Amino acid sequence: MAHDLPAAQRFYGEIFGWEYEQGPRTLGPYVRALRDGVPVAGLNATARRLDSPASWLPHVAALDADRTANTVRECGGTVAVGPLDAAEDGRTAIAADIAGAGFGIWQLGETGRGVTFGQSPGAPVWTELITSDATWASKFYQMVFGYEARTARTVPGADRLTLYLGDRPVCGIRGVDGRLPHDRGSFWLVYFSVPDADASAARVRELGGETTEPEETPIGRFVRATDPEGAPFALLQQRPAG
Repeated sequence: MAHDLPAAQRFYGEIFGWEYEQGPRTLGPYVRALRDGVPVAGLNATARRLDSPASWLPHVAALDADRTANTVRECGGTVAVGPLDAAEDGRTAIAADIAGAGFGIWQLGETGRGVTFGQSPGAPVWTELITSDATWASKFYQMVFGYEARTARTVPGADRLTLYLGDRPVCGIRGVDGRLPHDRGSFWLVYFSVPDADASAARVRELGGETTEPEETPIGRFVRATDPEGAPFALLQQRPAG
């Protein structure tokens, strides 16, 4: 969700090597981002229309977008846009959880394509909700999407949970207890795979973004970043398997 779509395309194209194709026109100014011909993300100018900060908005697959949107409302969340048809690609909505963190709902259509997480460079590899209290927020997503919450083991003693669908981990929740950004509150942080976190971070800064210092974690080398419009995202150089 960008304010200046052409500028966002240039920035992320330089960072991740993305190319672009026109998306469904019912979504407004919108392009799909491709890496090696495979769709990995979407960029549009919704942030300007909604008068909201630029941000990444992970979309969750749903069998029935309308039913899921109703469940969001019943569980205390809000639906800001839709559900509406994205041509023949699918049906979508923009919603927010009980703490105000935005996310999307995506019902795949006959000709539509979803985006699966992967380890190839430039692809999303993980997503994590940054919120005030992990347990409180997790109850919303368990009720809406049927997830199971388990304690994350990567940082002992931290307020972290991993949400599972069956035996598959699908996202994380990190409670930061009052240390949320004042300009955006709770938000989803999308991690993108990169071959060299330090080099990618340096390029982010050259192009007008900001980064934290790289950190070593059990899953790889990690950098938090913001693009020139202030949208947060993360770079992850994963450890080789084995």
